[in-house]
Amino acid sequence: MSLARAIETGDVGLLPSRRDEDWRWSDLRGLIRVAPPASPEWVEPLAPGPFSGADAEEILVVNGRGPDLIVVGPGEKRAIALRLIAAPNAGSHLARLAIEVGEGGELTLLESHEGAGQDYLTASDMTIELGAGAQAERIVLAAESESGVAVSIAKVQLAAGARFEQMVLASGARRERIETVVEHPGAGAFVRLDGVYLLNERRHSDITTVVTHNGVDGITDQLIKGVVQDQARGVFQGRILVAKGADQTDARMGHHALILSDRAEVDAKPELEIWADDVACAHGNTVGALDEDALFYAAQRGIPPDEARALLIQAFVGEAVDRVRHEGAREVARAWVAQRLGASL
Repeated sequence: MSLARAIETGDVGLLPSRRDEDWRWSDLRGLIRVAPPASPEWVEPLAPGPFSGADAEEILVVNGRGPDLIVVGPGEKRAIALRLIAAPNAGSHLARLAIEVGEGGELTLLESHEGAGQDYLTASDMTIELGAGAQAERIVLAAESESGVAVSIAKVQLAAGARFEQMVLASGARRERIETVVEHPGAGAFVRLDGVYLLNERRHSDITTVVTHNGVDGITDQLIKGVVQDQARGVFQGRILVAKGADQTDARMGHHALILSDRAEVDAKPELEIWADDVACAHGNTVGALDEDALFYAAQRGIPPDEARALLIQAFVGEAVDRVRHEGAREVARAWVAQRLGASL
């Protein structure tokens, strides 16, 4: 199984399928019978991106074409709005990108996945390397087309004392998967992996994370919130592995989802694999409906049902959104939640 090779060769037999344990809820081989043609170059003007108002330099990757390396030098600070766009003529394409943050460097990565086309198959393969004491905050806003298939895979490597924080905002697609794989050195490094998915109609979103703690004294903190309705499907797969000798690891994972209709679905698989003794690790997972008592009390106070529903959902996902440190990105995330609730939930 190789998604990259499938896109490069057009051989759909190489796509991941439900027989692959990590893809059993996000089968691509059974979904795509014929690979779309390779994406041509796009030269037309593009609309502004979701982070266009932020104080950040813009880097474009359109139909897989763009830079393959971004460097933040030692002690340097950069804010980058990285736009990965499937243009209106998008077929199938793969984008590869490496990001390097030198010792003591700071990066704010405002990353948007924008599906302007239809019936496309796209993948992005990103590596992020943080030097000693470096910091990176990555905010991913996935705004894919309802008929698109999009997979994003980020592999993160941290050095001692580094800090990596992430927020994923996902509205789904025909099939969408956002995967993050972290090699955690311990050594005082910190990882935060948060996310919010708000899905309606027949949209599908899969947030998958794997964190491997390889050394002493590391922290991982994770909070995922999701809301699904209509015939949408949300998937969360989170795995934290604490290797032998990685003592004093502090790792916590939480996934909580609301299902708002009988035909919506949430599949969750939180995992802890611990091979060390002196650790503090925990995970929690809940899937349920809106609190009927809270809706009743809101109605008693004269709040219309739709407004009460939106307020409760906004408060539910707001716990995760408020953890975004970058003020501009946090406001974009709040506006995205409000827009999604106003439009469909």
